[in-house]
Amino acid sequence: MSRYFDFAGKLHLAFTGGGIERVSEKRHDAAWCDALTADRETRLYVVADDRIVLKKAGSLADPLFTLEEAEALGAARERVLLGLDHGAGRLAAAIDAGAANDAKSRGFLLVDLRSIAMQGLVLAAHLPALAGAKALLLWHSRHRFCSVCGAPTQSSAGGWRRDCPACAAQHFPRTDPVVIMLATADERCLLGRQPRFAPGLWSCLAGFVEPGENIEEAVRRETEEEAGIKCGSVRYLGSQPWPFPMSLMIACHVEALSTALTVDRSELEDLRWFARAEVAAMLARRHPDGLTTPPPWAIAHNVIRAWVEGSDGNG
Repeated sequence: MSRYFDFAGKLHLAFTGGGIERVSEKRHDAAWCDALTADRETRLYVVADDRIVLKKAGSLADPLFTLEEAEALGAARERVLLGLDHGAGRLAAAIDAGAANDAKSRGFLLVDLRSIAMQGLVLAAHLPALAGAKALLLWHSRHRFCSVCGAPTQSSAGGWRRDCPACAAQHFPRTDPVVIMLATADERCLLGRQPRFAPGLWSCLAGFVEPGENIEEAVRRETEEEAGIKCGSVRYLGSQPWPFPMSLMIACHVEALSTALTVDRSELEDLRWFARAEVAAMLARRHPDGLTTPPPWAIAHNVIRAWVEGSDGNG
């Protein structure tokens, strides 16, 4: 049995494994970016707030538009360079909600990214690019003014930087690190429920990494805050971009040093220990009470599955 769970090799996490070449060395060449945008082979993803514009195309929708098609949907509030896909340009454009609703009236689909991933509405290869597009365009919409002097900023470097012409400050996109962890004690693991979860759904605990804190410290702190238990050794498993809105989920298993629970009701609806066999039934959707875990495309599912299969190095 493998000592470490190989997320990339064994499972297919949504928003990972994208084949786009980021060409970061080209972003600062405005002429090159302009030429790529105008190239007939370039395609764009179109985003309207939290929704993606899709073309109806048989059993799967098509999220790619030519420049002319994208412009026909509405004027772009922002346009960013994602990179190259087999040599062809990939960009993303943000349009306003009014233009998006007009596109919907003309037969286009407007679907939030979570639903696209859950329902498999597009080829899985598009999901990493869509995640990057959604997060990057949201960052632009929230950083139109300089945090140093308050002046309006300007997009540059293919959309990967905003510059302040007043004080010369440069601003770059940020990703929020989030630890998502499964505390284990012998043959049991700790799962919780948030009020927003679907009925019967249980998942790992999670929380943001704070400034001045490493991953291990964040795992132990968040577990103690939400469950009231002390934890010891932490084992890193893998990561997943999570564009809701712009996070990176850092998956870990953590050794529980105590088991008496104190539930943080401001964060969780419920919290309890589960036996390995019961969790296996939840993963298989065969639990007698209808209890379930997150879907396979989410990293939480795979963190739980790794422990059930004993592929966490401790099983």
